[in-house]
Amino acid sequence: MVSNHAPSHDPWAGLRAYTAARIALGRTGSSVPLREALAFRLAHAHARDAVYSTLNLPHLTAGLRALALPVQPVRSRAETREQYLQRPDYGRQLAQESRQLLQDAGAPEAADVALILADGLSATAVNEHALPLLHQLLPKLRQAGLRLAPGVLAEQARVALSDEIGELLGARLALMLIGERPGLSAPHSLGAYLTYAPRPGRTDEARNCVSNIRPEGLPYAAAADKLLYLVQESLRRQLSGVALKDETGLLGE
Repeated sequence: MVSNHAPSHDPWAGLRAYTAARIALGRTGSSVPLREALAFRLAHAHARDAVYSTLNLPHLTAGLRALALPVQPVRSRAETREQYLQRPDYGRQLAQESRQLLQDAGAPEAADVALILADGLSATAVNEHALPLLHQLLPKLRQAGLRLAPGVLAEQARVALSDEIGELLGARLALMLIGERPGLSAPHSLGAYLTYAPRPGRTDEARNCVSNIRPEGLPYAAAADKLLYLVQESLRRQLSGVALKDETGLLGE
């Protein structure tokens, strides 16, 4: 028997305006509607593309130089993207020629912060969000009197590559902007990792992370303020990681 009643309103539908998560998709028979199935496949394709994206080196180099930051490109030991994905340990170590470049360049003077832009698992995120974030962050770091090492553009890089780079540059702290693992709702999310006293062998508990930096997530200005606070506190207290908390949002402040 066919009902003459119109389908009742789905109370979940209004929640879709508040999240990019896949909720209230509806259904067609026992499956999701065709438009949602196609949207899922498109999102999956975007995520796969992000993993295999590459850094736009000319664009990033020009942007960093416009911000008065010299640039040094480097690579990890991973020679191909396939090797990078299969051997995470290679992504944590500099290629010998890149290590030699940084050793030969040396640090012009003692630096507080070594800034590294790395592809990670989404170079798309770095290409889109790193420079807008740095337009907000670099003036704040300089106004705080912090000395910056030459900028580094790192290809086929994992987060721990910042330890070796920071040590070679003689920086007190390494700050890496890196593409995060792409999700089905965010293939271009930027993460920022900071490590005090960078050196090979550091582990993840020694790092602080500010994630989901993008207009649809944590906006550039808010991310810059949060990173400035963490950098200053890390240098002041001479530590980073689990011992360093973001206390800017505590009640009563």
